[in-house]
Amino acid sequence: MTVEAETERLGSEADEPGWEVDPDDEWGLAVLATVGRQLKLRREAAGMRVAEFGAAIGYGEDLVYKVEGGKRIPRQEYLDRADEVLGAGGLLTAAWEDVKKVRYPKKVRELKKLEAKAVEIGLYECHIIAGLLQTPEHARAVISAAQPPYSSDDVERMVAARLARQSVFERDPAPSMHFVLEEAPLRRPIGGTMVWRRQLERLLEVGRLHNVMLQVMPLRCETHSGLDGRIELLKFADGKAVGRSDGAFNGRLTNDPKQLRILELRYGTIRAQALPPRESLAFIENLLGET
Repeated sequence: MTVEAETERLGSEADEPGWEVDPDDEWGLAVLATVGRQLKLRREAAGMRVAEFGAAIGYGEDLVYKVEGGKRIPRQEYLDRADEVLGAGGLLTAAWEDVKKVRYPKKVRELKKLEAKAVEIGLYECHIIAGLLQTPEHARAVISAAQPPYSSDDVERMVAARLARQSVFERDPAPSMHFVLEEAPLRRPIGGTMVWRRQLERLLEVGRLHNVMLQVMPLRCETHSGLDGRIELLKFADGKAVGRSDGAFNGRLTNDPKQLRILELRYGTIRAQALPPRESLAFIENLLGET
């Protein structure tokens, strides 16, 4: 790709939505303000005007003003090129580690922090395969199917946020994790046959981990206590816990003991109604064989 074509590509990417910071995200605003200020100070120290700097890194003046003003999330390529042009010795490039987190919605970051501390994670998902279990291709297909549709940039932002939560599987010691999934989403070939097959294979991989119990709620179940929606329960080493449910407490996280008892009762009942882990894995293997 020529320099001119690459510059045009980067310029067009800069105009795409999905890189604005959430005005209610105080931490995100602080990160962008700090990075923007550093970019501006280094640009001015180098004696470069905004137009000259923008041309050197392949972005327009408007975007440079927004990034330096903390109003826009810079791409990794922006920081890399700025670091090279301004001779920052890798300091601006290193800022991406914090900047990329700003792209994840505040709610997702907060949930990821809680999941990273939990010693036990329990999740019932009714309409889709749980995000913690999704492959990148399946996640992209699910998010892309939304109406009204998200921009391609927003889709990638949401996929990245969803996959970032899966770092919980890399923890050592590993948390105890149990999932209950509905049969219907497992049968739905979201993204096409190959994406569907890879997703089923991923479920089998995770379900065989020593710290994971995966269960399937069959369609033929005559009594179902999970019709109010998804449930998530997180328990911590100090004995504390938090939980949330679509059908209770406005879907917000709660640590109220009375509300947690209700969620634990519902989740425990759902697990009892679902297929046992061994039968659930055999069920998924049969589905995979049918594809």
